[in-house]
Amino acid sequence: MDGVKRSARPTRADVARLAEVSTATVTYVLNNVENQRISARTQQAVREAAAAIGYRPNLAARNLKVGASGLVLYVVPKMALHELAMEVSSRLTTALAGHGIVMSLQFETEDGANVAEAIASLDPIAVSSVFPLGGAALEAANAAKIPQIHLGSANLDSLASLHLIVGRMRVQHLLSRGHRRLGFAFSPNPKLRLLGEYWLEGVRAATTDHGIPAPVAAEILDDGSDAAEVVSRWVEQGVSAVCAQSDETAFAVLHGIRRAGLRCPDDLAVIGVDAIGLGALSDPPLTSVGFVAAAIVDTAVDAMMNALGLPPGDGDDAASELAVLIERDST
Repeated sequence: MDGVKRSARPTRADVARLAEVSTATVTYVLNNVENQRISARTQQAVREAAAAIGYRPNLAARNLKVGASGLVLYVVPKMALHELAMEVSSRLTTALAGHGIVMSLQFETEDGANVAEAIASLDPIAVSSVFPLGGAALEAANAAKIPQIHLGSANLDSLASLHLIVGRMRVQHLLSRGHRRLGFAFSPNPKLRLLGEYWLEGVRAATTDHGIPAPVAAEILDDGSDAAEVVSRWVEQGVSAVCAQSDETAFAVLHGIRRAGLRCPDDLAVIGVDAIGLGALSDPPLTSVGFVAAAIVDTAVDAMMNALGLPPGDGDDAASELAVLIERDST
């Protein structure tokens, strides 16, 4: 038995050779298939052989055999998305389970090694993430030839245009307040840059549609140490309202307005995105755009089913309900 040739990843055939049984017997034992006359001794030999070589059953294949549709990885981003990412993942887990799909959470790391390992060991039928995969995770997903579903991907249908929906809501609101020269506030954190660019693209598209100048983009430090200087430059350039890439960045802008001796919204209005709870307590309370997790999940589930070639759910088109404007005193 010690001479059994093993592949880089143990297979049923390896287990069968070590236990000296057929691969069918291995399948029956490890999948707990009923109505098969397999002795207790043989079952024990199969399980011991599997444990000895570290064989892990293909969960997706096993789910398919019992009438389910497989396993999907959901990569939870490490960047600040607050409770939305976890709420969406929780709701997705429940919703997909109703379609026979198991979802496994994998938390994003710098090298993506854990996601790559999960793809190799769990054989998922798809990988879902907030932003596109990169590094080892991307290589593993491409090698496995499985669908990758994320914000901005075509297979997410209306979610692919979430930045356009949010940008349109923010620009239309500011236009209704008489603002025609807008700014955009970035966080200098490189890990959040992709998110900032995503929201900026939506604002730019909306300003183009309305025939007003493109937003004047600028970085503002998270601690607000340069906030007064940045805010003053915006005002000198004729900017009267700023769209921030997040509520936290909007707080830094509000800090800069106060440090520069200006008033919000009289001298400069501010609107965020995320609608975190602290926004109601800022000075002045922050106008922001929040997200409807249930609608996002409904859209994501339908997109997931479509990408996997499975029939969609019965949910209504929720594209217009993905986000909601929360008006407060900062605009």
